[in-house]
Order: sequence, then C-alpha cells, then structure tokens
Amino acid sequence: MDRRRFIGGAAIAAAAAASACSPAQTNGETPAAPAVARRRTRELRMVTTWPPNFPGLGTAAERTAQLISQMSGGELRVRVYAAGEIVGAFEAFDAVSTGVADMYHAADYYWAGRSPAFNFYCSVPMGLNAVETNAWLDFGGGQELWEELAGQFNIITFAAGNTGHQMGGWFKREINSLDDFRGLRMRIPGLGGEVIRQLGGAAVALSGGEIYPALQSGAIDATEWVGPWNDLAFGFHREARYYYGPGFHEPGSALGLGINRGVWDGLPSEHQAIIRAACRAANDLSLGEFVHQNAIALRVLKEQHNVQLRDFSPEIWRRMIEVSEQVLADAARADSITRRVYDSYIIARRRGHEWGAISEAPYFQHRAMLFNG
Repeated sequence: MDRRRFIGGAAIAAAAAASACSPAQTNGETPAAPAVARRRTRELRMVTTWPPNFPGLGTAAERTAQLISQMSGGELRVRVYAAGEIVGAFEAFDAVSTGVADMYHAADYYWAGRSPAFNFYCSVPMGLNAVETNAWLDFGGGQELWEELAGQFNIITFAAGNTGHQMGGWFKREINSLDDFRGLRMRIPGLGGEVIRQLGGAAVALSGGEIYPALQSGAIDATEWVGPWNDLAFGFHREARYYYGPGFHEPGSALGLGINRGVWDGLPSEHQAIIRAACRAANDLSLGEFVHQNAIALRVLKEQHNVQLRDFSPEIWRRMIEVSEQVLADAARADSITRRVYDSYIIARRRGHEWGAISEAPYFQHRAMLFNG
C-alpha cells in the first residue's frame, strides 16, 4: 500500500472516530472547546544570606527560584532579595518565621542560636559529605526531623544546594602547631567555630559581605568561607597568603530553602510537589557546579596568584578530631530535638564510613597514581 495513502486514510479514520465519540452537535454548530482553567500567578519573596549576584551561593538561590517558576508554568514566581535588601543576612530566619518574607535561602547553621540542631542541617566538624547528607535526609530520617525542628518556628525547610567539601581557610601566617591557634581570630561559624575556641582561638561570626574588610583591616587573622570558586571571587588571596585544606569543619555544606509554614500550607499539593522537586534539582546542580568551578578556580589561584597550599599537620588533625567529637556530643545535650537529630546523624555517619571505607576512599587513593606517578 502507498505510504501516503495509508497515513491519510488513518488520519481520516481517526477524525471520524473522534467525531463519533464527541458530544452531539446542534443546529450544525460545533461546541466550543472547554476553557483551560489556570490559576492566577502568585509571587513569593525570597530573602537570602548571600551578597547580591554572588557565584555559587547566590546563584543557587536564583536557580531555585527560576526552577520553581518554570516548573509551575509561571503560576509561582519567586523574587529573590540578597542580604541587606529587605533584611540582614542573619535576620532572614525571623523574617520568614514571622511572615515578613515568604522563604529564605541560607546555611541553616546560622540559626544555631534557636537550637544547636540546626548545625546538622548545614555541616558539622568531621561530619557527612554532600552525598552522605543527601542519603541521610532522603532515606535516613533526617528530613522528617528537620521538618519537626523548623516547624517549632513556623518554617518548613528543604535542601536546595550544597557546596561540597570546603577548604580549611585563609591564614595570614602558617599554622604549624597547636600553639599557633592560641589567640587566632578567625571568621568561622557553626560548631567549627566552637572547635577553634577550644583550640585557643577566637571564632568570629561574620556574614559573607563583612569578611574581606575584616581581613583587610586586621580585625581577623584568618577566615574560612567556601572553596576556591567563592574565595577567588572575594579576593582573600590578596590579604592572606596561606590556603589550608581540606577543611575539618564543613565536609559537605547543605544550603536550605526555608518556607513560612502558613504559606506552605496554603499552597495546593501540586505546587508543594513542584517546590520539593525544584529544591532537589537545585541541590544536584549546585553540587556539580561547585565541583566544576572549584577545580578551575584552584588552578587560577595557584598559577596566577602564587597561593601557598597547606594542610594541617597530623598532630593538629588528631586534636581537631578529638575536639570535634566532644563539641558534637556537647551540642546534643542542649535539648531533646538536638539529641534525636544528633543520634540520627551519627548513625548515618557510621553507615557512610562503612561503605565509603571500601569504595570511594580507596578508589581515590588508587586513582591518584594516575597523577602522582
């Protein structure tokens, strides 16, 4: 049979079948097609803890907002405000809790003053890496505990970004022994800051936009921030020569999207599903972006700016590990929810170690022979 005749005949048959199954026509008029119902657009305001247009962290917030808009067909539009445009970086939590803003994008360890349990939903010293964090949140009970914790403050939160492993920081002088931490003024938030205090230093909490001026003026002697991509953008290499890594304090730092609980409960279920899916997509894209961009920026720092890479000595690492374990255990005593989060997290860390010790850890060690000879 001729191909064109076959397709044409099939089309006519299909049209006839559709006509036979359609509602009866009256007076030779075809009924109008039903109108497609469409909800009106709803605009949501997102405040962040990041400087405006900042790579990696700020773009993770922007990407989350864009994904929500695209996936909802424009029914949800999220307008992003950088730190300071509506509220300060450290005021974002209260803004969302009270309804001044609809959502925030932040590192949840900034809210440790409300409960130390929030530390575990960004990163803690000697804790989970990015992949292990996702495993804990999605399959190990971490998300359910996060919702219970944030729910006490009228917020629901989802992971919406991850920086991957962070560097140990920028130091104006070399750190060769534990004595070098005594009197050291370092910008470092979260429980990592408590470890520095226990080592004899002073931990200073500063938002991203405040770090460089403090380093430049001598108000601080050292700072951690994220990794080569973000650190290069801030120009820390101009003020501190020594770049230490890996970091002990943030092995896989999650970024959270917190939403006012009343706003969340008022959304239809399909919009809630869209926001969850958008956060998952942003989380995945963010980690890949940091891995890619950090490698590029590290080469720039080494080859164009003569940055001196350093690692902490075995003695320092041993003491950091001991102090980190004590700091986590002390935090767990703060309240009942922190204790339950801690217990769940420690189980997840043990699982991650048992698998990683026979998979990724030895694999990376062996793969290094490709590059080290």
